[in-house]
Amino acid sequence: MSATNHEPRTRGRLAALLAPPLLWLVLAYLGSLAVLLLSAFWTTDPFTSDVVHTWTTDNFRDILTTPVYRTVALRTLGIAVAVTLLDALLALPMAFFMARVAAGRLRRALLVAVLTPLWAGYLVKAYAWRVMLGEHGIVNAALAPLGLHGPGYGTAAVVLVLAYLWLPYMILPVQAALERLPAHQLEASADLGAGTVRTLRSVVAPAVRPALLAGSVFTFSLSLGDYLTVQIVGGRTQLLGNVIGSQVTLDLPLAAALSAVPVALVVCYLAAVRRAGALDSL
Repeated sequence: MSATNHEPRTRGRLAALLAPPLLWLVLAYLGSLAVLLLSAFWTTDPFTSDVVHTWTTDNFRDILTTPVYRTVALRTLGIAVAVTLLDALLALPMAFFMARVAAGRLRRALLVAVLTPLWAGYLVKAYAWRVMLGEHGIVNAALAPLGLHGPGYGTAAVVLVLAYLWLPYMILPVQAALERLPAHQLEASADLGAGTVRTLRSVVAPAVRPALLAGSVFTFSLSLGDYLTVQIVGGRTQLLGNVIGSQVTLDLPLAAALSAVPVALVVCYLAAVRRAGALDSL
């Protein structure tokens, strides 16, 4: 029997294999997202707080014209950018050491050290940081001999904890990019007289830029959507996630409209990094 006769059967099996996950993606993920965006155009009854299925753009107008919503949105965006930059600064030297310097058991041990925090529960790690950042925590105890004081609970603590939580998602793609960097390119740069800084700028940086952008997709989007860390170590700091959570039971359409803000920011960010080829590194 020729290969042409097997082709329809092969396509049928492939379709049967892919249909369940594609159906799940369309219905469970894209479907719920569509319902979310649709409900953002509804309103609520001011007396009963019941959802009224009347088309209106008042929720988006309130978000754009109410100062507190703009402030919270800008603060959330700023924290997501700060976490991403901090993770990039921490991940670059760590990934370079793991990929180009460490070898054998040391490299495997470092890789395990990076991956191990991912196995621990999110709340466990966040509350561990709450204990460390407390007034009598280990951070203040370590800084006291230097006459310094820890950040305590607030925006700085949120950035610090989120950077810790998402750091592995930045290290792993950067390390993979550095491992793929041919050694002869570094050797050629040295043979041509380039110093360390010139080699990092002209050889290493172009190689890891897509990986950095790919890692930033995780750190940026995860930071935008987080709402538990700020409740645990954020003190009085409010982010979009907290505001959305507080509005779910009071004004569901407004909460849906607020949810569209981080979604729009993530879509814009993905479109930007796609032009740089970063999505190919995911």
